[in-house]
Amino acid sequence: MARNEFFNFRNAVCRHVGFVLRGLFRVYYVDPVSAQEHNLFFVAENTFLTSLKSLLTQQGCPYFIAAVEDSELWVIGAEPLQQLYAASHGWERFGRRLAEQYLVLQQAKAESLLFQSAEERYLGLLAQLPGITNRVSLGHIASYLGIQGPSLSRIRANLGGK
Repeated sequence: MARNEFFNFRNAVCRHVGFVLRGLFRVYYVDPVSAQEHNLFFVAENTFLTSLKSLLTQQGCPYFIAAVEDSELWVIGAEPLQQLYAASHGWERFGRRLAEQYLVLQQAKAESLLFQSAEERYLGLLAQLPGITNRVSLGHIASYLGIQGPSLSRIRANLGGK
């Protein structure tokens, strides 16, 4: 997938699960009033990429999923995946683990916003995705952290520019 290409559009039903071999994606929504983008997740190498709720319910996805840089994926469609689940307990286990991964990520993100300072969230992002500051704009990072750009600049200055 080329940089800025969409894996899934807002309000479109997600019909695939991808596994990121190379590259980086962001999951974001656009505020309908301010037109401001809000980054929810970054999805890097060796991670599954989908809108699990949309995939399972076949309802529209409320956000965009786009490549931040040129990326390479393995992709399987929802229908063939359902056939694999029906044919094999191993694939059923894969589906359960995929759902568990998404639950843990969602809960960790919510808890970080509730219980961590912006600096702690920033350090957590750096630990989770080393080199992210070289791959994503600082504006995208600030949005992901739930802060404004000047706050991120202060945090970075306090940490010595990490």
